Amino acid sequence: MLKKFIALAASAVFSVSLYAEDTKPDFAQYSAALKQEALAKGYKPELLEPVFASLQFHQRIVSADKSQPEFVETLSTYLPKRVSETRIKMARERYQQYLPQLEKIAADYGVQPRFIVALWGLESSFGRIMGNYSVPSALVTLAYEGRRESFFKQEFYHALDILAQGHISLDDMKGSWAGAMGQSQFMPSSFMAYARDGDGDGKKDIWTNQADVFASIANYLKQQGWDNSKTWGREVLLPAGFDTTNAIARGSLQRSEWLGRWAQSERSLADWNKLGVQRLNATALPARDINAALVLPDGEGGRAFLAYDNYKVLMHWNRSYYFVTSVGYLADLIVAAE
Repeated sequence: MLKKFIALAASAVFSVSLYAEDTKPDFAQYSAALKQEALAKGYKPELLEPVFASLQFHQRIVSADKSQPEFVETLSTYLPKRVSETRIKMARERYQQYLPQLEKIAADYGVQPRFIVALWGLESSFGRIMGNYSVPSALVTLAYEGRRESFFKQEFYHALDILAQGHISLDDMKGSWAGAMGQSQFMPSSFMAYARDGDGDGKKDIWTNQADVFASIANYLKQQGWDNSKTWGREVLLPAGFDTTNAIARGSLQRSEWLGRWAQSERSLADWNKLGVQRLNATALPARDINAALVLPDGEGGRAFLAYDNYKVLMHWNRSYYFVTSVGYLADLIVAAE
């Protein structure tokens, strides 16, 4: 989820700054101006006083934002780290532990429990790693840094909305350096759009309430078009010399580009069968009325996947072929022992 929002923010080249660049204030001055802006937007002083009193500038956040490394990695090196034996074991344990809750959520939202658990595990290691930064401080630090001020200011206002609605206390509103929150690692805007009260207590607590975490993950997928009659896709074998011109390949990550490539690549499983594409065990593809696109996460010559519509839904969550494929793999392995 975090990478998706970093990518969205990076696409906003221009933003309206509180100050001209040549008169950039210090953090305290910037925060004071932001407070006045929030008051003008109608936020109540009793909400704003403790929030702005708590704000701290974090140079480590700015450094992290400026120096996100691009590792040269392949799917074969990525998957064992993200879908490790330890994570698979924990995922199966959590799946069994919470199965009654998960089955209720599945009935309410139409999302298979294994995918909820897989996303939970990959985003926050089942709630164990959520980040320990004050979300308001992280967001205002990044807004002050300036490169994506408009984006992070809007996320800050969404964070104020969450506090105003009483879903979490200021002291407990912790998250990653980029402001991604809770066990589902939602940005505040995603929280406002997709978070759900899973147990009827009147709050949407994605930090400590498992019912809310599961319902929120499931609702996100549902709202993006999840189809619980299908899985995510499958790894396949391509015949020698196969024409991969229209495949969705590594690097095609602009939203318009990969959706366009998807439309060019998509065809029925029956058509893929006719083209000689096979399961990994070299047998024919399933005889089901499903369309699929060809995805090559490492480009031509790398591993190949037929991706169903749910793969496309997961790309809305995190626009990374590696991440989405790891979700599918972990989801499959959770129930592989059943």
